[in-house]
Amino acid sequence: FCVVTRFYHMICIIKFPCFSSEVLEAIENVIQDVLQSLAQKKAPVLTLANRSDWRNIEFKDSVGLQMIPHCATKQIRSDCPRSAPKFGKLKAVQNIYYSDTLLFGSQSVVDNIINDISCMLKIPRRSLHILSTTKGFVAGNLSYTEEDGTKVNCTCTATAVTVPSNVQGIKNLISHAKFILIVEKDATFQRLLDDDFCSKLSPCIMITGRGVPDLNTRLLVRKLWDSFQIPIFALMDADPHGVEIMCIYKYGSVSMSFEAHHLTVPSIKWLGLLPSDLERLNIHKDVLIPFTKQDQNKLASIQKRPYIACQPMWKKELEIMAASKLKAEIQVLTSLSSDYLSRVYLPNKLQFGGWL
Repeated sequence: FCVVTRFYHMICIIKFPCFSSEVLEAIENVIQDVLQSLAQKKAPVLTLANRSDWRNIEFKDSVGLQMIPHCATKQIRSDCPRSAPKFGKLKAVQNIYYSDTLLFGSQSVVDNIINDISCMLKIPRRSLHILSTTKGFVAGNLSYTEEDGTKVNCTCTATAVTVPSNVQGIKNLISHAKFILIVEKDATFQRLLDDDFCSKLSPCIMITGRGVPDLNTRLLVRKLWDSFQIPIFALMDADPHGVEIMCIYKYGSVSMSFEAHHLTVPSIKWLGLLPSDLERLNIHKDVLIPFTKQDQNKLASIQKRPYIACQPMWKKELEIMAASKLKAEIQVLTSLSSDYLSRVYLPNKLQFGGWL
């Protein structure tokens, strides 16, 4: 009876009229399975794809990491002491984190549950009208209209525009940009804004996820690519963490592989900071940072990933990094001059094709 009550509660709080027929059908199929189990006096079970298992992933150069059609699954049982709490959470996820902080514990738990439901239903979370929090910024030669009619002009000023929370809803995208630059860190992004980089060299669009990109930032990068088909370059720290972030933009992540076609941009080029740049520019070793054990493990993991095999130049750069056991942040270029990044490094790279 408790399970029925919880499930009925979830049904009541979902606003069915706002869903498409595809979404309604997916939800109804799950409800029918649960009701059928109850009718047979069996404990309801939710079957979820194991989103963290590399065995469920295949790599395609044109898409990135995507989930295989018949992947390994895990079951969330309502009669199992270990999984029953999660079963209850899956039912209440529409209430979202702040409606029951004790139940969920953290926002990341909510996000993970929503992604599990999205994967189970084979419906993008935005189609469930669940919009995730945005932390990314965009600036440069870009304007668009938001779903509510608000016009946004991302002129390159000292303050950037927050990535929209509903990327799917933006329209009338206009840009004369020659390229898009993805910047790993907010500090570097802000420095390039201060240097008026977006308009000095040639009109461009800059975007940052401020570290590991959130879903909306990844969706926006993909939307910009679909809309303008212009080169996209990645500017990351020369360390395993930076490489990992670039790979998320380019090839996607294991946990979100079920949405690869909407999130990945395999055409992204690695502009910098390359490990080989450190020697080429005569960066002194005393300004470089020694690897930690975590760095070594992260790099070893990246080197084993399927997409590295099809990127021989990337493989070579990672080997240089592994051999030196040293890493560098983009800010290391200030050891050459305070504006070296915007005045020399990026213009030369973009003009003479210094990307991989």
